[in-house]
Amino acid sequence: MGLVLASASPRRQELLRAAGIAITVQPTNIPETPKDGEAPTAFAERLAREKAWAVFKDRPNDLVLGADTVVVVGSEILGKPSDAADAARMLRLLSGRKHQVTTGVCLMGSRTPQSQPENAKTQSPLGDTRSETTLVTMTEISDDEIRSYIESGEPMDKAGAYAIQGIASRWIPRIDGDYSNVVGLPVALVYRMLIEHGGL
Repeated sequence: MGLVLASASPRRQELLRAAGIAITVQPTNIPETPKDGEAPTAFAERLAREKAWAVFKDRPNDLVLGADTVVVVGSEILGKPSDAADAARMLRLLSGRKHQVTTGVCLMGSRTPQSQPENAKTQSPLGDTRSETTLVTMTEISDDEIRSYIESGEPMDKAGAYAIQGIASRWIPRIDGDYSNVVGLPVALVYRMLIEHGGL
């Protein structure tokens, strides 16, 4: 069995390969919209399952990894910004505050629980779904800094409109938890899951 990453994220690909985990990449196109009243962790885990299932139903002989990362400040879930104005709004919300970054991960494959029900071509299995949460502290960011950061292009395809491994690192003095989770994938958690399910 090979490991298929159901994501187009270059950050997730880099993290896995840097950890010595060989992957094949097959992106998905799943709508990333929370349901009414859906909690952030439930939302991230649901999208991870949906992404994994979108690939696994056509590749039942492989292990498939789905993942989704959300940024939560107060009670608001921040996904990827829709445009520059939305990115600026998100960065102002995060400025000078602590927030949570949660990544849901789902591993589907022949060794995962309930991975292939009788109607496997139509019904999504549960797979093995877990999540990791990291607390991030961000200093205050001025309007000029926000404007310059958005002009760099870095925020536009990132949950919460920032990349901890990039320019935004200058505003993040502290995290509590898994660093790679904030980048986009909790590698240590995924590694444990792969071992448990015979993927390594």
